[in-house]
Amino acid sequence: SYRSRILAALQKRVTLRPLMTLYLTETTDPADVVQAHRDGVIAAVKLYPAGATTNSASGVRDFDKVRPVFEAMAEAGIPLCVHGEVTDPDIDIFDREAVFIDRVLDPIRRKTPGLRVIMEHITTQDGADYVRSQDNLGATITTHHLVINRNHILVGGIKPHYYCLPVAKRESHRIALRQAATSGDPRFFLGTDSAPHPDHAKESACGCAGCFTAPNTMSILAHVFEEDGALD
Repeated sequence: SYRSRILAALQKRVTLRPLMTLYLTETTDPADVVQAHRDGVIAAVKLYPAGATTNSASGVRDFDKVRPVFEAMAEAGIPLCVHGEVTDPDIDIFDREAVFIDRVLDPIRRKTPGLRVIMEHITTQDGADYVRSQDNLGATITTHHLVINRNHILVGGIKPHYYCLPVAKRESHRIALRQAATSGDPRFFLGTDSAPHPDHAKESACGCAGCFTAPNTMSILAHVFEEDGALD
């Protein structure tokens, strides 16, 4: 239904192939996933750890419950797009990505070695290094994580429009992301994760997470790549 609404909204002169993803829950049927992919309805499946980000309440808490889905996806060659953070309250928010790789992602990939995985919106050197060390693994990088670090959010007053999940990290991680993005390595590619929350939802006592970069992503990227001598 969602895909049909997108296609219906397109002007005739616009050519766009929407790549739909299926939201993985603990009750997702492996056969439904394979059939939807075979029929061209979906291109991938999205894994949210429950509570990791906006609208993730129906995500996965017990990863063993979705193992049959992973096995079916590996056999059918269906990519798994991952929001790579743990949500344990005892884990510092700045460490959630690195801990997810160790505790969740690496064990999943060892148990299902044929599974094709995309780590969405990586934010750390840990993530970039892990992608380079693996097969059947890629990662997206957002526009905003190439240009902001956590100081931009917190120094000189809180900047709510820079608050996003995964949250921006130290400057050393931002530099590592820029090196990955401008390296020409095809395992790293753009995923804006653009989030158009209205001002009143961002500028509040409990503001929404997300950076709205869709209108100016290409100009920001041109600036980043030119600064790093990689515009070609």
